[in-house]
Amino acid sequence: MDGRTRAHIRPGVQVKIVLKKDQRSGVLTEGTVKDILTNSPTHPHGIKVRLTSGDVGRVKEIVEA
Repeated sequence: MDGRTRAHIRPGVQVKIVLKKDQRSGVLTEGTVKDILTNSPTHPHGIKVRLTSGDVGRVKEIVEA
């Protein structure tokens, strides 16, 4: 699943995000969602989240368990 729909993302879910500094290269960072920072139900570039590690970025992929 991709990360453009807020309903698919909740705290505790494993995701791959792109950090602001990695947007040009497209490098993904994997982690667990701590907080959802985007309020709208969808976002064309991905829902912005904070991981438990403290990294903030937009969800590009939801890791299936």
